[in-house]
Amino acid sequence: MRMLALLLNLLWLFLFGWAAALGWLLAAVVMVITIVGIPWARSALTIALFTLWPVGRTAVDRTLLTGREDIGTGPLGTVGNIIWFVLAGWWLALLHLVVGIGFCLTIIGIPFGFQHFKFAGLSLAPIGKEIVDKDIAEDLRRRAYG
Repeated sequence: MRMLALLLNLLWLFLFGWAAALGWLLAAVVMVITIVGIPWARSALTIALFTLWPVGRTAVDRTLLTGREDIGTGPLGTVGNIIWFVLAGWWLALLHLVVGIGFCLTIIGIPFGFQHFKFAGLSLAPIGKEIVDKDIAEDLRRRAYG
């Protein structure tokens, strides 16, 4: 399974991942330049790095990972995610959804379409999330929810 994930990640990176990462990186830079957007820049940078190597990894709430609440996972994180959703999240999610549907129109593109669907969900509320391997995410969820 690891070889398949490696192959899919390499295909993703060379076919589209670099462009998606570049877009998210540009968004992070713009957010830092505006100064007002600095709280959202970390999330955009996290997603930019995630778009480079997405297969076999997923986003989890940081409280599951650390076992404690922080500024991004508490009430300020919720407010930040609401602001993000209104200003950028919905159209980024829509873009990933449309691209994902386009990829799913071909059989070979289905795995890449699913990656875009994953990014669409993450684009809606990225603050307070960390990217981990799927195995780690399963262990965290099992411990947290029984």
